[in-house]
Amino acid sequence: MSANDLTIRDMQRTVDQWVKEYGVRYFSELTNMACLTEEVGELARVMARQYGDQSFKAGERANLGEEMADVLFVLVCLANQTGVNLTEEFHKTMEKKTNRDSLRHIANPKLKA
Repeated sequence: MSANDLTIRDMQRTVDQWVKEYGVRYFSELTNMACLTEEVGELARVMARQYGDQSFKAGERANLGEEMADVLFVLVCLANQTGVNLTEEFHKTMEKKTNRDSLRHIANPKLKA
């Protein structure tokens, strides 16, 4: 693992430290939810232009990774301020999806190549 590899827990700590050092404090939960929605919209715009039928406008660029990182940052802010341990919740979600969907997608003829 390189110095740039972060665990989810590391991300939560890094974002918390950044907010306390540079951001003064977390925005309210509702404001951050609105920010998350805005960031997802920006990601959707890039996806529509890069992979969909729309084209980039003059001056726009394909910044897919940047938009994904913006979504992740705000999501981590929300987790921090609401006391959610994303590592634990991610593991729970993977277990739930595995139990629920272990045969569902394999048996889906729409997904067969």
